[in-house]
Amino acid sequence: MRFLNQFAPAETKVEYLKPHADEESRLRAVILSRYPEHMPEFEIALHTGVRPSEQYGLDWSRVDLVRSFLSLPKTKNGEARHIPLNVVAAAALKTLQKRSLNGEGSVFVNIDGEALRGYKYWFNPAVEEAGLKDFTWYCLRHTFASRLAMAGVSVRTISELMGHKTIQMTMRYAHLAPGHNRAAVDRLVQCRTEPTSESPTDTVSGTKPESDDDPASASLQ
Repeated sequence: MRFLNQFAPAETKVEYLKPHADEESRLRAVILSRYPEHMPEFEIALHTGVRPSEQYGLDWSRVDLVRSFLSLPKTKNGEARHIPLNVVAAAALKTLQKRSLNGEGSVFVNIDGEALRGYKYWFNPAVEEAGLKDFTWYCLRHTFASRLAMAGVSVRTISELMGHKTIQMTMRYAHLAPGHNRAAVDRLVQCRTEPTSESPTDTVSGTKPESDDDPASASLQ
């Protein structure tokens, strides 16, 4: 399970890349320099978590920029799902809409309006130049889920957004939220039962204090 910024990128001799110390910054720099027309594709993959086949098979009839969601009628698990768009994904789609013919047909097209069939011809060289090891387009989907987990989003919600058939598939991201999990167990401390006035307890032993009215206490006097 590989995601962005999991490791440091390889050392580079390319001057414009030297200021970029993390994987995402380095990869973005390469895309903007070499393949700027493909940046919307990158943003949508990173901010929606859609599968490559779902992304490149998308047409404008499935995009609602007014209500900000994508509608996928048939996915890998056999069920339709709706994906909300954050401001970054929505902005990327608006950029792509300007390339389309009256907002119809394929979402991802080249400058001639022809539908794109994939990403490998530009993304793989970009990854190589950026110095990212063992990173593929599908890792953008893992990054989407991983960042949701690290932000404290529930496993159930991540599962729905990812379109997983079972929640067990999503559990591999659960360990990425140590701070969130720690906060959850810390709540147990707040739930401790405090002593009440009706039944005071000894703060050390946890037992009720003896009194003159206690038969057991009277027998010892």
